[in-house]
Amino acid sequence: MAVDTTPEVRRRAAATAGLGETSPAIEGPLKGHHHETYVIPLPGGGRRCKVREPRSGLLWFDRRCFASEDRLLQELYGRISRIPEIVTVGEGVLLQGFIEGRTLGRGVMPSKALSPRHRGQLIQLFSELVSIEVEGIGARRVCEDVDRPVDGDCTGFLGRLITFTEQQVYERHGAPYRSLFAELGVDKRALGALRRRADGLAGRSFALVHGDLHRLNFIVDRAGDLWTIDWELAMIGDPLYDLATHLHLMRYSPREAERIARLWAGTVESVRPECAKGWREDLEVLRDYKRVQSVYTDVIRGAVALEQPGGRLNWGRLPLVAHRVREALDESREVRGAAAVPTLREVMAAYTRWFRDRPSGRVTASAP
Repeated sequence: MAVDTTPEVRRRAAATAGLGETSPAIEGPLKGHHHETYVIPLPGGGRRCKVREPRSGLLWFDRRCFASEDRLLQELYGRISRIPEIVTVGEGVLLQGFIEGRTLGRGVMPSKALSPRHRGQLIQLFSELVSIEVEGIGARRVCEDVDRPVDGDCTGFLGRLITFTEQQVYERHGAPYRSLFAELGVDKRALGALRRRADGLAGRSFALVHGDLHRLNFIVDRAGDLWTIDWELAMIGDPLYDLATHLHLMRYSPREAERIARLWAGTVESVRPECAKGWREDLEVLRDYKRVQSVYTDVIRGAVALEQPGGRLNWGRLPLVAHRVREALDESREVRGAAAVPTLREVMAAYTRWFRDRPSGRVTASAP
């Protein structure tokens, strides 16, 4: 008897669209870390939507605030330009509209500057984010009270992010990788130094923060406009964090990063000046946090990416993974207080030894 291996989420997608499970009209699974996602045409034609299911057993490297991305998008639709529309089908089932187009990162260099049109639409997004009254956001939040500092407590906001990185990423998820961290010269002392620097942050008014504005979360549609997707890491907090995260993830040249920062400051100061207070002095503190956070996450992701069935090391991927990890080590060297950065060969050797000596059992997959 043949074993049916059709994923449950594909079954659900087919049922929602009124199609057979093997129908070519069902596209997917799409590439993505958080969810297994399929794109379906809605009955009656005309538009396509996404049917998703969270992947099980993922390591999360960022704190989540809202219980439902779809419910949040429902509230933001019409207030934030160019975001997915939420479609209700059946008995209260919510689906995200699928944005037809390509990711901003497809086929371009990772450090490529935005076009003037897309740069303007990015700055419009920042303006709209700080314009929203956070008290009026009714989407249910799941973060604990301790992770909801009072409005303007940017020190508390960054402090809780540092605590999450220390406790959940380094201590909990990073436990199996402790020897790998040690070989690469990575520990948690930099987090303590960042916590001390956070004490001097200015008191910017809080706003809605997307929290993950990188090239794969921007879609360029067929008209050439920029859409913002993947609001799963959205939260309420320091609006400067969005700029710092964006600059870190986009890998702009120093000149382009400075231009984006100035444009952010100009638009935020014109809309809600209290959201830009002390931005110039504080931006580097937040960027340094992202640099340190990336070291922990990239080292762990590297191990996950290198594992083959049976726990074997994927030798073909090793040079690329080692290169990416070495970049993260180099970019964070100053904030970590490291005297030197391992060579590419040394990073490759560290992973080789870790795979050789680690306890048996699969590495847990990671989310971004």
